[in-house]
Amino acid sequence: MSTMNDDRPLQNTADNHDPPLEKDFSNGYGHGNLNNNNFTMGAEDSNGGALNRIRTAGSISMSPELFEKLYLSPETRVKGDLRKTFGNPTPIALIGFLLSLTPLSCDLMGWRGAGGNGASDSAAYFFFGGVLMILGSIGEWIVGNTFPFVVFGTFGAFWLTFGGTLVPSFNAYGAYVTTPAQMAGQDGNPGNPLGLQTPGFNASFAFFLLFMGLVCFIFLICSLRTNVVFFLIFLSLIGAFGCLAGAYWNLALAYENAANTMAAKRAGRLVVAGGAFTFVTSMAGWWIFFAIMLASLDFPFSIPVGDLSHIIKGASEKQKIKDAV
Repeated sequence: MSTMNDDRPLQNTADNHDPPLEKDFSNGYGHGNLNNNNFTMGAEDSNGGALNRIRTAGSISMSPELFEKLYLSPETRVKGDLRKTFGNPTPIALIGFLLSLTPLSCDLMGWRGAGGNGASDSAAYFFFGGVLMILGSIGEWIVGNTFPFVVFGTFGAFWLTFGGTLVPSFNAYGAYVTTPAQMAGQDGNPGNPLGLQTPGFNASFAFFLLFMGLVCFIFLICSLRTNVVFFLIFLSLIGAFGCLAGAYWNLALAYENAANTMAAKRAGRLVVAGGAFTFVTSMAGWWIFFAIMLASLDFPFSIPVGDLSHIIKGASEKQKIKDAV
């Protein structure tokens, strides 16, 4: 009969090669099974080891599909442990985008008498669309996710630009008021509202929207390596920016020639169409935001986003397959 000293500390028999914590994917752990012995807490685990597993229960391993859902980007190898040190910045950027775009889409469609190109939500464009998306972009940059870093940074700057255009003190449209009759009584007022009715302002602002559509087209191609919902977001944004650019060009024609009523009517229809496209974008965004939050909290159920990362293989993955052959 063997004897044992009760004061002796419990031995930790956990494998030295346990999978990393939630966001450390650099060691290639991505297909762990929760039924594996390495994930089982028993009497042989040390107190510290058990606490570590309780703290990270359900998030010890992560498949490439789950990584793509959480970060909207295929898994890439990065140096260091920043992904397990910092929280996931993706949801905060998404909520900033959604709480700016969703009300704007309703404004553009004129629901419940809304209108004014969303001017009532100028502060939201700064603090939700601008601040939260820039913070999310910086967070993605820190953890090494290049694609969402560029996407969120681009749209954060877009919302700051759009909000600034609507603020009178920026004089974005007031600068186009040049005739003495229009300037009368507006001395010292940099935001002369008559500038909104000038052909120059409307035609010029349309180019900004046009090239935002071009950026979204590039993002659309890149999103083929992410998921179906993210792809639909950029596809609908291309339609939205195209319609809104056309609306502003038609407004320029209408303001240039007051008799051109067809251009004014066409502009109105294009604004509504642009709002419809952005509403589709918003609904897809809310879906993917919900999916990310469920995955982040390890809910027992999930909603699909249509992972595409396993369909379109990366160049490095194809090279590995080629080298293996």
